[in-house]
Amino acid sequence: MANRLRDARSPYLLQHADNPVDWQEWGDDAFAEARRRDVPVLLSVGYAACHWCHVMAHESFEDERVAAYLNARFVAIKVDREERPDVDAVYMESVQALTGQGGWPMTAFLTPDGKPFYAGTYFPPQPRHGLPSFSQLLQAVEEAWTQRRGDVTESADRIGAALGGGARVGSGDGPPGADRLDAAVARLAGEFDASSGGFGGAPKFPPSMVLEFLLRHHARTGDGRALSMVEQTCASMAGGGLYDQLGGGFARYSVDAGWVVPHFEKMLYDNALLLRVYTHLWRATRSGEAARVVRETAEFLLRELRTAEGGFASSLDADSPPVPGAAPVEGAFYVWTPAQLREVLGDDDGAWAATLLGVTETGTFEHGASTLRLLRSPSDDEAARWARVRRQLFDARLPRPTPGRDDKVVAAWNGLAIAALAEAGALFDQPAWVSAAVDCADLLVRLHLDEHGRLLRVSRDGVAETPAGVLEDYADVAEGFLALVAVTGDPVWLSFAEQLLDIVLAQFADPDGGFFDTGSETTDVRLAGLRRPQDPTDNATPSGWSAAAGALLAFAAYTGSDRHRSAAGDALRLYDALAARAPRFAGWGLAAAEAWLAGPAEVAVVGPADDPRTTALYEVALRSASPGAVVVAGDPADPATAAVPLLRDRTLAGGAPAAYVCRGFVCDLPTTDPARLAVQLAG
Repeated sequence: MANRLRDARSPYLLQHADNPVDWQEWGDDAFAEARRRDVPVLLSVGYAACHWCHVMAHESFEDERVAAYLNARFVAIKVDREERPDVDAVYMESVQALTGQGGWPMTAFLTPDGKPFYAGTYFPPQPRHGLPSFSQLLQAVEEAWTQRRGDVTESADRIGAALGGGARVGSGDGPPGADRLDAAVARLAGEFDASSGGFGGAPKFPPSMVLEFLLRHHARTGDGRALSMVEQTCASMAGGGLYDQLGGGFARYSVDAGWVVPHFEKMLYDNALLLRVYTHLWRATRSGEAARVVRETAEFLLRELRTAEGGFASSLDADSPPVPGAAPVEGAFYVWTPAQLREVLGDDDGAWAATLLGVTETGTFEHGASTLRLLRSPSDDEAARWARVRRQLFDARLPRPTPGRDDKVVAAWNGLAIAALAEAGALFDQPAWVSAAVDCADLLVRLHLDEHGRLLRVSRDGVAETPAGVLEDYADVAEGFLALVAVTGDPVWLSFAEQLLDIVLAQFADPDGGFFDTGSETTDVRLAGLRRPQDPTDNATPSGWSAAAGALLAFAAYTGSDRHRSAAGDALRLYDALAARAPRFAGWGLAAAEAWLAGPAEVAVVGPADDPRTTALYEVALRSASPGAVVVAGDPADPATAAVPLLRDRTLAGGAPAAYVCRGFVCDLPTTDPARLAVQLAG
């Protein structure tokens, strides 16, 4: 046998194509071989930007002796979790059940019919910290398989039964009411880190979905506590090492509670979600710091993650390429010493930059190097100096070994990027950002929608791959398309969103309420024998369940569709229970619940596009923070305007451009006055 990843398309799988391990991709052939040889399956799951995946690969999967033992006694399957979130979700549940925690790399041992009987995460090359070495683990599993098969079978059956049980959280009678959302804010306030922002301790992840909920709650209620938590968290993240002070964009998470040292990988989904959060924070406060982050993060997305085809790549690696034969070097592209600053900037500017950016002789990272933090905002008098120093340092790090880029285009995360760039581009008057969002949406329609209107999850180099879209793909792409309706007024995006959401209702709906993560026609048969994935809680991205609820609610607001609104309401019932119990893991669902309580507002602006009065009304509508408000502008003289139901039959008011505000099928009188429109939207 031989390593069969050389023809893979996934950048993560290709990272392992030269391992001496006889890796195979997930599929019938691998499991058939395991049955034929009567050996267990080693399932290894990771992703391209995962630091500890690289470490385990270097320590164990590149070791000829380990590989020879593994090849003789196991069938080895490698999975990119970003391509196959369904596989990852089911087996990660077994890891969490067995170990009490999860993470990547995921290491699971399966029977030839796909049932897990042992699972964990990273295993070192030598025993340490209570963990066996990877070689010891392989030997123990092989010994159990050959000599205690009954114990293995019993364990697999027990784990399989536990996975199949799938406990469900109770649901309320309807979406969370005002009291439940107040309770969620109170619970979050109790878990808030008052010194550094964010929630809980180390490691600390950007709480993007929770921040969106808090911004919407503040917009609906005026709760200053909710806004304060957002402002402090966003300021701390933007001033910390989590944020790339030179190139823009956020790392995945901070290893400490103070946002000083990140895990340096930069993920598309984090940056798309945070771009939207900072855009909405700026909309609420006009914060100059939020504006800085919006501009720099949008430019980072376009400069470093945009692909030649117009989509957005999945991630940048945490590690810089290693010297041949050596381990990857984490963070080397981003960290600095005082001497390096002086070498680039000279003594005066170097010392000033070291003080401003928290670069010390002892360092905040490894080997005396420091992450860059903006410890204070430069004064107006220092602005030009900071801009010059920032540019010099940015240019000086370009020759450093550049972290690798996973350039596969994931539909869901590109949907998040479309929504963020469209909204930020409209609010910051950046047509290039809106244009990039439209180009990305065009790519998804062109490559990711098949002839039956179904969504494919991944493409790379302009070629669509085989994994079927999961719920988050349909929901997040629909969300992005609906954002384009607001920003461009083009009804084609409403039509595409309807197509996706109708498939959500037809193939993902759970008869008991809510949604499954995989479609009825595309659930993997091996996974179906264990558990059809279904998780309403947020992780690194909004859950497919909550994202679908939000997109269905917005679509209903544009179209008046009671079917879509009812489906959204049914899905949001579950968050009535999660609101007070676990709001940190239900932020997107609670944000959608805020929109439900607020209506959401439906704003139709009618008038000639070149009339400044139309523009004035439209800008007020876009800048409204009313939770989940949907906005569209069109010229009643243009027949295409009627393609958006919210615009249909809307006329000018006394010959002047007008705005119509409706909530829950009840409309205010049209207004021609931007100030009056602002009052209506604030109500």
